[in-house]
Amino acid sequence: MLDLLFGGRAPLFAVPALIGTSFFIVRIAMLMIAGHGDLHADSGTDFDLDHGDASDDAFKVLSIQAISAFLMGFGWAGLGAYRGWGLPVWASFPVGLVGGSAMMWLLAKMFRLIMGMQVSGTVQTTWALDEQGTVYSRIPEHRSGKGEVRVVLNERLRYLQAVTDGDAIDTATVVRVTEVNEDNTVTVVPLEKLES
Repeated sequence: MLDLLFGGRAPLFAVPALIGTSFFIVRIAMLMIAGHGDLHADSGTDFDLDHGDASDDAFKVLSIQAISAFLMGFGWAGLGAYRGWGLPVWASFPVGLVGGSAMMWLLAKMFRLIMGMQVSGTVQTTWALDEQGTVYSRIPEHRSGKGEVRVVLNERLRYLQAVTDGDAIDTATVVRVTEVNEDNTVTVVPLEKLES
């Protein structure tokens, strides 16, 4: 078994496969047993699947979870081509790249499906009305774009897309939700403006 994984040039594929698989198993176990590790990327380590626009997608995909999925797919597909099919390393490498990309895509689709089932009906955006929150990503001025706010709803931290009718609101500003919009965004106002 060790010769299969570490003999010849097999470590080029076996090491990424083992690292990616180990991390993937640990993360899934944490999610299932302890409920840790929400799929939101507030720490930059997980998929952000709740929302987002196309400009953020590239950053969101480059998370530790996505990288581990790529390493796992790359390693096992490359090792299968190298050991199973007897291909040389230079020919096994593209097989590994395809396998890694496919694993990232499948994992993202799977998490989207899970999040869709989890989100449906559990928390209504209308619950955010009059709640305080903190700006997670800058909110552009006069509804010219969307930002994000963190709000505690039903004893869970939620990330909601937000707009404002006034000036831009910077990250870490405390805000209050003044309106829930038809597109499931919320309109927010900085707390200092409400108090003044």
